[in-house]
This record gives sequence, structure tokens and C-alpha cells, in this order.
Amino acid sequence: MANSETNGREQQTDQGTTDVLAEHSEVLQDTTSGGAFGPGSEEWAERESRNQLKHVTGLGELQDVTEVEYRQVRLERVVLVGVWSSQETTQAKAEESLRELAALAETAGAQVMDGLLQHRLRPDSATYVGSGKAKEIAGIVAQLDADTIVVDADLPPSQRRGLEDVAKVKVVDRTAVILDIFAQHATSREGKAQVELAQLEYMLPRLRGWGGSLSRQAGGQAAGQAGGIGSRGPGETQIEMDRRVIRTRMARLRRQIAQMAPAREVKRGSRRRHELPSVAVVGYTNAGKSSLTNRLTGSAELVENALFATLDTAVRRARSVNGRHYTFVDTVGFVRRLPTQLIEAFKSTLEEVGESDVILHVVDGSHPDPFSQIDAVNDVLADIPGVEGIPRILAFNKIDMVDDVARNRLRQLDPDAFLVSAATGEGVDALRDAVEALLPVPDVHVSALLPYDAGSLVSEVREYGMVDHVEYRPDGVYVEANVDPRLAARIVDRAIDEE
Repeated sequence: MANSETNGREQQTDQGTTDVLAEHSEVLQDTTSGGAFGPGSEEWAERESRNQLKHVTGLGELQDVTEVEYRQVRLERVVLVGVWSSQETTQAKAEESLRELAALAETAGAQVMDGLLQHRLRPDSATYVGSGKAKEIAGIVAQLDADTIVVDADLPPSQRRGLEDVAKVKVVDRTAVILDIFAQHATSREGKAQVELAQLEYMLPRLRGWGGSLSRQAGGQAAGQAGGIGSRGPGETQIEMDRRVIRTRMARLRRQIAQMAPAREVKRGSRRRHELPSVAVVGYTNAGKSSLTNRLTGSAELVENALFATLDTAVRRARSVNGRHYTFVDTVGFVRRLPTQLIEAFKSTLEEVGESDVILHVVDGSHPDPFSQIDAVNDVLADIPGVEGIPRILAFNKIDMVDDVARNRLRQLDPDAFLVSAATGEGVDALRDAVEALLPVPDVHVSALLPYDAGSLVSEVREYGMVDHVEYRPDGVYVEANVDPRLAARIVDRAIDEE
């Protein structure tokens, strides 16, 4: 009898358990995708991969890309952290982005200790990687004796503070690293002002108060409360005062940059006066733009195997085969997810691109994924007014560092591109001919006999015009050429009437 009652209770318990599981199975439906949350679903796979941080190898063994004095002291030790989603990118692209961040950190003067990637649908709103992974990263940071965590994203202030509070070390994002590199490499007065403006725009929403020194003043308090006579002020916090100081400084910097515009206009006006054609050299950072410009013009501009080695626009004059002069404008390099603060601050520098006659797009042909760099540069160029109708030439540089298989792949993917090497000179002559063929032709065609004492005028025709024919006759120099209207008027004034 007892056994039958016991068996009955067990059957009732099993049935109750089955009912409860049935009820909960209805709750475990994936409301976002409409499928069941279980093995095989996308969210289940994401939860599984989220539990393991992937270590990206080889980051601490990157080639040293700087030659500056601060490398003689102890470098800042950093750990790189990234989050990727299969809906937005692939693991290979996420690892490549983290390697690029490692190169940025090395250029900024840091020593990369480790790189960590987490796969999740979206970054955690509090700590970017989730509270559990933040504690795990804190343990890795402590074990490696690292000083800083560098996140491969543009972190909102709340996520940065959340991760900082858990890890107990400084946390910076990708934008801060790029701004730091720009601050190190800026040399001209205008470049320094542009970088400082970008840094202040980045810093303004990220100010954080520390300690009692940033507590609120006693404005409006009753006399009997703490502080007493002399403590009642306007009620402004220290952090509000800091923000006011930053806004004042930003306004002053904007005025200074605006006051530097006439100097740029004077230089541009000189080139416009002679209608001197210009070629804007653009490309991803460290693609070899300055080296190629030196090879094309014979100049000796700064060349360094470093990211963002060129920040100030450099204009170099070149001479075509027929003697006509034109210029190459070496511009600042671009990078993926270039901070919007920098695009705005360097807008005056990028104006040179919009006013050029030809755009020479230089790409690092030895890069594993050069076409991703091409897309990143095109995204930045799309924000510059006036570049839509300008003819472009694509050149894969550093071709001496790739094998025949990679060369054939580049030729097949873009048959119109040029394969060049600024180091060896391979393909540079063909590239120069292609650039000169796209230079605009002056509007006015002149045929005139000039006296021999107008030699300087003939020289200007050779420099700034396109000469078709020059003949030295007993009574003067006969010239046929295409020139700009200003020069054509001077030629007409000095021309000898032919009978």
C-alpha cells in the first residue's frame, strides 16, 4: 500500500516537472528572430563564442615603426580589446583591424602586450565587453603588468568609465590613440592648432571629476549649513568650469585657424595666377605617398616608416617632358574610422584635394587587404566638396615587396591601376606619363613672333603653357602654344607684326 502511494506521488512529481518545463520552453523563444533559443540558433552560437576571449597572436612582435627618443625609456604597456559581430564583419577583418590598432599603438609609443577579441551580437552598454569579461580582462592586465587598455572602437564616456572602474587601469579608445599620434607629429603652427582643436572636441564630453576638489560650491545654501560665511559662490562645479575653459579655448583656436586662411590663399593665388596644374596625392596612412612624391619630383620630403608621418600639406613642383611646370600636393594619410573631430579640424588642409586637377590615389600593394584601404580613403574623399569630377589615378605602391601571384591578383582586380615602387623606381615613369596626360590643357591657342629681348616671356610660355612649336628666326622667336588668358594677353602685346 505504501509502495503504491509512493509510486503515485513520484508520477505526480514527474508530471509536474514536465508541465513546468513545457511552460518554460515557451518562454525560451527567441523573440528577436522568431526561432527557438537552443543549439543551432544564432543567439545560442553567439552566447557560446562570447564565453571565450580570442587572443590575437603576433601583436607584440610587430616591426618597430618609430625612431623617436621616447623609446629609450620604459614604454607604456597596453592590452588591446575588440568586439566583433558576425552581422557586421568577419573574424579575419576584426583581427586585421586589431593589428592595425597595434601598429597605431606602437607609433604612439606603446608596447603591445596582448590582443583580445570577443564575439557578441553587440557591445555591452555598461562595460563594452560585459561585466564578467571585464573582470577576466582585469586579471590579464594585472598578470601582464599593463598600464592601459586600448579599445578598438570609439567608446562612449559611460562605457569607458565602466570598463575603467572594473579593470582599475586607464582605458583609451581608437580615437584617442590617433589623436595622440597627430599631436606628436604636428610641426607647423596651423597643424598644431588643428590637432589641439580636435583633442579638445574629443575631451569635452569625456571630462570626469575626481575627489572633493571637484565638489559643488555652496551657492544658494542657507547660512546655518556647512561652509559658513564666504563659502557661498555661484554654485558652479569644477567640472563645469573646466568645460567653460575648454569651450573658450576652442573658440580661440577656431579664430586662429580662420586667420591662417589668408596665408594659404596667398600661396594658392600664386599658383592660380599662373594656372599651375596640381596633383593631389592621397591614400591610406603609411602607403608611401611621401616616398612616391619624392620619386616623382626629385625632392627630399620627410620619409618615415610610421603611421601619420605627414600631417602638414607639402607642395612640390615638377616639370613635364615638354618643360611645363605643375605641382604635387602631399596630403595627410587616412585611416579606417578616421575621427570626425580630425576630419573637421583638418578640413582646411583637405581643401587642397578638392581644388586639385588630378587625384593620385596611392595604395600599399603589400597590404593583405588593399581594397579595404581603398574603400576607407574613398569614404573620406566623399566628404570633401569638389572632388566628384576630378580625374583619379590608382597606383599600388611597394610592389617590390610582393610576389608574382599578388601582382597578377592586383592586375586582375583593377586592370587600370599602376604597379609602382617608390623604392626601386619600377613603374614610376609610366605613372608620371599618365598623370601628365590628365593635366588640363590651357584655354587659349597663340601663334606669335616674339622679339629676342622677350626671352623671359618665352621661358614663361615653356613653364606654364603647352608648347607645340618653337622656331628661332632671324627676326625673332616664333611660338605656337596653348597658354592661359593672362599670358596670352602679354604675348599679344609683345608680338611682332608679320608682313
